[in-house]
Amino acid sequence: MEVSWVSAEPLDLGRTLERYRLWGDDPVNRLGDGVFRRAVAIDGRWLGYRVTWTGGPDATRIAVAVPGARSAREVDAAVADARHVGGLDLDLASFYRAAAADAVLARLVAALPGLRPTLSPRPFEMLVGAVCAQQVNLGFAFTVRARLVRRFGTPVPIDGETVHAFPGPADLARVAPAELRAMQFTTRKAEYIVGLARAVEAGDLDLDGLRGRSNEEVVEALTAIRGYGRWTAEWFLARGLGRGDVCPAGDLGVRKAFAHFYARRRELSERAIRRRAARWGSQQNIAVHYLLAGHRLESRKAGSGT
Repeated sequence: MEVSWVSAEPLDLGRTLERYRLWGDDPVNRLGDGVFRRAVAIDGRWLGYRVTWTGGPDATRIAVAVPGARSAREVDAAVADARHVGGLDLDLASFYRAAAADAVLARLVAALPGLRPTLSPRPFEMLVGAVCAQQVNLGFAFTVRARLVRRFGTPVPIDGETVHAFPGPADLARVAPAELRAMQFTTRKAEYIVGLARAVEAGDLDLDGLRGRSNEEVVEALTAIRGYGRWTAEWFLARGLGRGDVCPAGDLGVRKAFAHFYARRRELSERAIRRRAARWGSQQNIAVHYLLAGHRLESRKAGSGT
């Protein structure tokens, strides 16, 4: 079964999803040339779906196909998952209006039309991925995350290929930290992941319930868990819940991007970054994404001598 529609707002889905192969193979989010594959769960049953797209940023047609679907409800679930992953429900038009008053953002919007942040539909997946990325480069973070997924996730066939459903709390709550150590997780990271899984599985932490809580309440709930600080909580708000009024100012990549674009490569304090980001109000999340993507783009050009 398949549904398709034309995006009402600017959208470059290929560039948006590019992050899923920038730093290595992602068995959960499989991106090929013009095709994205992922799995979604309906009533305990995993289904693989694919997303394809045609047209430019101003007239992108998106198609979501679910080969094994038995009902429209299953297709609707895949569409909802795909929309969240691609950030399709974010208000890019409002961001463009806000960006017009900022010379840096206006330039990046012109260079990256239709770019959107990718979001994580499942809170547990987002938080485990955040632990993988703590204090390491993103290439290594992708590597260890992929090992965890292939070992404990569910393989789901689609189009003759395999995507993996990210393991849930029940899958990881019974894992011994030593098993994660064998995948090159540090002892502490292994304990953080297993501890989170056990807390969710025991009912001590309601991750889905965080969607209805304020930013500070979410930060308070997550930082109460061993191994999860404000850095993780702010990325969860931004890229898990899709909150607009969030700037993860403590992130090294964010600090480098702000230094590059606003301080002639001089380091800025977290306070200074938050003060500048606050000017963008509810558009901070998207603005930060454009700064990160723009910094990568300009760094690649400088490295190639162009």
